[in-house]
Amino acid sequence: MPESLPAELVDLRERLEAFVEEIRPLGAKLDGDTVPDEVRAQVRERSKELGFFGMTQPREDGGSEAGPLAMVVARETLAAANTPLARYVFGPDPALLRRAEGDVRTRFLEPVLAGEKTWSFAFTESRGPNAPDKPTWAVRDGSDFLVTGKKSFVTGGATADFFATMVNVEGDGGPTGTAMLLIDSDTPGVTITRDFRSMEGGGHVELQFEAARVPQANLLGAVGEGMPRAMGNISEERVASAATACGIAMWTVNFTTKHITGGPEGRRLADREGVRLRYSDMRIDTYAARAMLYRTARLLESGDDAINEGAATKVFCTEVASRVVDTAVQLVGGQALIVGHPLEALYRRVRSMRLAGGASDILRLTVARGIVEFDSGRL
Repeated sequence: MPESLPAELVDLRERLEAFVEEIRPLGAKLDGDTVPDEVRAQVRERSKELGFFGMTQPREDGGSEAGPLAMVVARETLAAANTPLARYVFGPDPALLRRAEGDVRTRFLEPVLAGEKTWSFAFTESRGPNAPDKPTWAVRDGSDFLVTGKKSFVTGGATADFFATMVNVEGDGGPTGTAMLLIDSDTPGVTITRDFRSMEGGGHVELQFEAARVPQANLLGAVGEGMPRAMGNISEERVASAATACGIAMWTVNFTTKHITGGPEGRRLADREGVRLRYSDMRIDTYAARAMLYRTARLLESGDDAINEGAATKVFCTEVASRVVDTAVQLVGGQALIVGHPLEALYRRVRSMRLAGGASDILRLTVARGIVEFDSGRL
């Protein structure tokens, strides 16, 4: 449970809570969710001073590389603060670039960690009548790859310096299979065909590759390692989403508590039996979600293969957050639907979380497959 934490993680939570209160006045001055560069820089510098900034970064690059349990504590705490400044507390997360070696490490990973380059993950294949008949593919041309296909929902792609792109390498003179190619955004044959925003405010693009020439030197790992590299830290990513969802649920429960207990006794919303029933469900759901979240984080911390548990936790916690926020909107009423109200923004955000990083029903199939076909996990 969240209460059964070692002293250093309790201290981490308390220090993060204090940090949030320190930067909250900066957030109160913002116009919507737009954060000026000078405010971002101020938050980042203070985060570095307090030792939070490097938690997502490898030790060999100067970071502290916090473990899964510490990251759950940190992400949940920041989400429970419900501030747009939370996204600037941690440094760039290398994610699948973490294991880059040699020249690829020098040209791509190190500039990302230094904040000199940004990147996006081009994984999702484009769907629809104009989509290619097969997933994005690459053929060899001498020492280069020629990449053709379409990718959609490339988050942050409009401003990315390069794209970590999953491709299927076809035959003719070398190994075949999935591969991860790091493709510079200004490569001839790479075009942003669509720039769009999703309902929670996230920016995405659709990419088209038309025989885009990518040198062999931009291959992350080897041909055949694309999917394993893409899925290498998927459990941690799913648990990160679950931790954020739990933090959102916690903030929402506290907000709702203040709302229904305001006013003189006898006239409070909390004095109505129907309100109490719905409010109790919010509390019960959040309690169960946090218990699941922390158990899965401990499995990851121990080094266990927790793919099933990570998928289940992401499904359960994001769906709990959706129910909690939906109930809060119902109890608060029409004011919660007005653009600018915190619940209105959270309502859009939590709905997106049930799709991002793996749609709930896809992950349900993942759990069933893990048990039926591989007899794995503890569910």
